[in-house]
Amino acid sequence: MIREPAVAGTFYPSDPIEINQFIKITSKNNIKKEEVLGAIVPHAGYIYSGKVASIVFSQIKIPDTVIILAPNHTGIGASVSIWNDGKWLFPGGEIEIDSTFTNNLLNKSDYIEISPEAHKYEHSIEVELPFLYFYNKNIKIVPLVFFPFDYRYCLNIGELIADTIIESGKPALIIASSDMSHYLNADEAKQLDNLAFNAIEKLDSKELYLTVKNNNISMCGYIPATIMLAATKKLGAVKSELLIYSNSGDINNDYSSVVSYAGIIIK
Repeated sequence: MIREPAVAGTFYPSDPIEINQFIKITSKNNIKKEEVLGAIVPHAGYIYSGKVASIVFSQIKIPDTVIILAPNHTGIGASVSIWNDGKWLFPGGEIEIDSTFTNNLLNKSDYIEISPEAHKYEHSIEVELPFLYFYNKNIKIVPLVFFPFDYRYCLNIGELIADTIIESGKPALIIASSDMSHYLNADEAKQLDNLAFNAIEKLDSKELYLTVKNNNISMCGYIPATIMLAATKKLGAVKSELLIYSNSGDINNDYSSVVSYAGIIIK
């Protein structure tokens, strides 16, 4: 199966030269890259959140297998939807699906369903691909999108992802694609986001899940982030690090109603 780009020219440039120039300008140069287990990166248009994503990706070693967990914004498909084989295209490149990994994961789970229609128009995975490809032309991805559901499913899927990574015998990176608070003033957004950051700093997936739910934090990818924390904890994670935090007001100078963005690594 071939997945054509859905948001090139809107969320990010349709010209591969422009994409590469953007990444070069916004990345952190001359910095030692780290091996990490997971990361949280935003998925808005590059004009708003691209610098945050670029700073994260430029600081980590991108292995050949990358599991990308993302929220389902379109309302199409299953509760947990995977694209299990083929290629994803974007301007200037294509990335294969790690079908061995996806099929091993499918064999373990009663919740994950093959649902390409859930991915066809969804932007939250696609916008990460040019960054990943820029740093590793050999990567293969495992793309999953999620609707909200109970914590016990998050924990189960996270542990199954960790088990599949361990069984593969190869390093893998787990990306949780998520923006933070939406459409609050900047101070309110930061106050709520800090509650989520406190849970992430503890590497506590259940606390993150409950903190978001109990405080009505509009973190669109809290399910992917919860699953990523559960998986990386089982893989031996010991530390999280907030690399950068910003909001849309930093670009448009409107701090009365912002979307906020965080770049976090788990190691």
